[in-house]
Amino acid sequence: MANYWLFKSEPDVYGIADLRAEPKGFGRWDGIRNYQARNFLRDEVAVEDGVLVYHSQTKVPGVAGTARVVRAAYPDPGQFDLESDYFDPKATREKPRWFCVDVAFESEFGSVVPLKVIKEQEPLAEMVLLKQGRLSVQPVTVNEWEYILKMGS
Repeated sequence: MANYWLFKSEPDVYGIADLRAEPKGFGRWDGIRNYQARNFLRDEVAVEDGVLVYHSQTKVPGVAGTARVVRAAYPDPGQFDLESDYFDPKATREKPRWFCVDVAFESEFGSVVPLKVIKEQEPLAEMVLLKQGRLSVQPVTVNEWEYILKMGS
């Protein structure tokens, strides 16, 4: 059975439109540099899991659309690349520290479901997003997933 997640991104770095435009039909979700988020990616996110793509650091932060995981966790190549913003001198190929997954675009909402509106919804009061807001990869319950999809349609 699939699980559900909320992945945060900055839309000017890599947003739902970038994912939709991927020529291969999927893109790498990388650059995660928080240990709790890394552990979710590495240990729990699986192929076929659903993803709410959340735009942060923007005028109206919120959920912009959905994606599906198409490749489970593998070492984030940026940690080994001296030219990458995500380079980590402590990471080795034998002992990688950071992981990424590949996700495929599924849908883009007509407009972003704003964080402000999410906060007002009683059925969403226990979302990790509202309890631990800065976490870039976080679990979402089935009920939260379905509720946000309805809000986005």
